[in-house]
Amino acid sequence: MSSLSDKKNVYELTTDLERNSGSFINSNTHSSSPNDDNDVKIAITYSGDEETPYIIESSEPAKLSIFNRIASQLNAETNGVEPITDEEKTDDSLLNASSMWFSANLVIAAYALGGLGPLVYGLNFGTSVLVIVFFNILGLLSVAFFSVFGAEFGLRQMILSRFLLGNITARVFAVINSVACVGWGVVNTLASAQLLNMVNHTSGHSCPIWAGCLIIVGCTVLVTFFGYNIIHAYERWSWVPNLAVFLVIIARLSKSGNFSGGEWTSGPNTAASVLSFGSAVYGFATGYTTFAADYTVYMPRSTNKYKIFFSIVAGLSFPLFFTMILGAACAMGAVNNPAWKAYYDTNGMGGVTYAVLVPNSLHGFGEFCCVLLAMSTVSNNIPNMYTVALSVQAIWSPLSKVPRVAWTMMANAATFGIAVPAGYYFDGFMENFMNTIGYYLAIYTAISLSEHFIYRHGFKGYNIEDWNDTSKLPIGIAGCCALVVGAFGVALGMSQTYWTGEIAVLIGDFGGDIGFELGASWAFIVYNILRPLEIKYFGR
Repeated sequence: MSSLSDKKNVYELTTDLERNSGSFINSNTHSSSPNDDNDVKIAITYSGDEETPYIIESSEPAKLSIFNRIASQLNAETNGVEPITDEEKTDDSLLNASSMWFSANLVIAAYALGGLGPLVYGLNFGTSVLVIVFFNILGLLSVAFFSVFGAEFGLRQMILSRFLLGNITARVFAVINSVACVGWGVVNTLASAQLLNMVNHTSGHSCPIWAGCLIIVGCTVLVTFFGYNIIHAYERWSWVPNLAVFLVIIARLSKSGNFSGGEWTSGPNTAASVLSFGSAVYGFATGYTTFAADYTVYMPRSTNKYKIFFSIVAGLSFPLFFTMILGAACAMGAVNNPAWKAYYDTNGMGGVTYAVLVPNSLHGFGEFCCVLLAMSTVSNNIPNMYTVALSVQAIWSPLSKVPRVAWTMMANAATFGIAVPAGYYFDGFMENFMNTIGYYLAIYTAISLSEHFIYRHGFKGYNIEDWNDTSKLPIGIAGCCALVVGAFGVALGMSQTYWTGEIAVLIGDFGGDIGFELGASWAFIVYNILRPLEIKYFGR
């Protein structure tokens, strides 16, 4: 017999155990901290009618996988999708929660998206700003709201989704989320690789696309391998060089004299452009909704929910407003200056950035700023590459046996493997594909909010012990039907270069994108028709 007083979390051994006249051997292990590799096998033996089991620590330690052993030795997180216990909830910093999203959005990807308003949709600067502010607010609120769930329940977002969407639907969304994480990683990596490729290109010794992808992915691996604590530590400060470069861009844009606000317009075509640009902005802002709880699971349950919510809102709103508005301002410079427009036609917003900072501007120092801005993508890719591992583990129980760090490494390898050929052959396809997959977030939000407020009546309606018990979780019939019908709404309302829906085509001369609005509203209606029937006939 050995003492277990130093083990804070073994399991609640006196509950939910099968008492089969002999002994029950629990070969599942649980660590008292994310980094504890001293897990043990526990034997619980009952004698006669005694209510209290004898707890015996096996002399054979549970064997961790090679990845978890390495991670543990490096002080990296080894927890996967299992619930985080109260004793493990030691991160009480609201600054960590806020700075996570601050750094992840003060990046070139958000800045480049802001440029779409003037350059793609033909909006003036003022209209672009209004669209950026309104649709960002609409999108970021769901990220802030679901961040509260991480602290309250200690569940990862895709595991939490089993309660919100139903067991089957949640696993479907876990598949979609896994694809989305890698896909956005590819798109973001390519944007930075193309900017790195422009640096020093006049000398003939520029960084190849494949090398740029390798640099971005390699740096992402270094941070995501270690997990929750290192990610938050990195994101707390990684915004500093990015903000410095953006301030330099503001100064050079102002001095160039190329900026002007443009004329205000109205009418059906302007309305269509506002809706389409707004859809892109919303998709970016709400893109972390299916990640949100992953980054607050180690916060104590006692943390004030309103403080979590508003700290996340603050951490998201400033960088999204700032970077996108600056991107729109630089895009107006490209609209007014043919030389800058030529750079855009060749290399997108990376080309515009180069035009602002390098030729007839800061030259060598401008190229250095371009490198710093390209590296900002690491901050944006980190949430993707951390969450993809948890999403894969949530798809199917056997997949959860593969350690988080292994899935993280494989996801980064897949990102690099897709990004390199995409950079040379099908870059446009990747952007179009990711714009399409982003619509599912609106459907996810509509279903989840319905379940939380209407059927669970708030946070008291959850029994977290059921997280992996398929007999007690909602089946997901209503959720699956809502997803399918919502997808039809998206197809009818979306307006992309490769597809314009039958409803979208009615707005303006070229179509206006209302895909996420139709997808969310149709999913909401169908879910709230079918969910009461599901509860009535299945009881869950």
